[in-house]
Amino acid sequence: MKALVLNQLHQPLTVQDVPDPIPKHDEIIVRLVTAALNHRDVWISKGQYPGIRLPVVPGSDGAGEVNGKPVIINPNIGWGENEAVQDSGYHILGLPSQGTFAAQVAVQRDRIMPKPTHLSWAEAAALPLAGLTAWRALFSRGRLAEGEKVLISGVGGGVALFAFQFAVAAGAEVWVTSGSDEKISKAKHMGARGGVNYTTPEWSKDLKKMVGLFDLIIDSAGGDGFSQLIDLAAPAGRIAFYGGTKGEMTLNPQKIFWKQLDILGTTMGSDKDFEDMVRFVNHHQIKPVVDGTYPLEQGWNAFQRMEAGLQFGKIVLQIQEPLI
Repeated sequence: MKALVLNQLHQPLTVQDVPDPIPKHDEIIVRLVTAALNHRDVWISKGQYPGIRLPVVPGSDGAGEVNGKPVIINPNIGWGENEAVQDSGYHILGLPSQGTFAAQVAVQRDRIMPKPTHLSWAEAAALPLAGLTAWRALFSRGRLAEGEKVLISGVGGGVALFAFQFAVAAGAEVWVTSGSDEKISKAKHMGARGGVNYTTPEWSKDLKKMVGLFDLIIDSAGGDGFSQLIDLAAPAGRIAFYGGTKGEMTLNPQKIFWKQLDILGTTMGSDKDFEDMVRFVNHHQIKPVVDGTYPLEQGWNAFQRMEAGLQFGKIVLQIQEPLI
């Protein structure tokens, strides 16, 4: 079968013929139609992820066919029984197991769910990993309530956009930040009340004057800017963060304890989170934002676009045409 393979770190992925997967006793084969990129895939290609074994077929997101039925794949493997935290053996489809950037993938039978009927194949592939991460940050950890004031940082990335869409659908007042005025404008057309460009020197002060303080803030960057999010949080507010692309954070503990803030780390989500997220997407008929679709043969171009941070929404690979 054809697959997009990482053979060496810091080198382009290439399409090549690899053996078809052989399912274990508890697995099934999904014939993949589409797959979607995540930053995790880029980090793997650059050696910035633990446990890399080469060669590997990356990819955690996929939509395809099983026995003539359209499905999406839950990328969780081994979360465990504790809803509060994943087990020590937890991992994500695409490393160390072979992932979705291929014509077929073997997954456990309980990893598939019916493809939401209102979604295209590209939209369906865009949903699983980023949608799950956003859901847990916003609801399971962030405890979002209708009518609350929410700030989503870095809108344009997959998880941030899902958090934004979910919060709007849940009846929150949603504001955004981005380093791109164009992305802020797009978010406003999708229901954001407004936003600020975080590359401007006084962005947090400007936002505070414009909006006031926020009940819930969702962040993926960390770094020096995190202290400004603490200033923007309302008393008894929550800040949920699912990434640290800007590095370590220097925090003022007095501000945190005096404002009674909850600082919440979060990543991925449980199987219950995944089921709740898909149910919410179906109920509200939410459509993932797809930045663009690339044929598998142009997969490396898709990687380069993600690494450059140019996307607004998810980047999708077209693996093959559906049979149904």
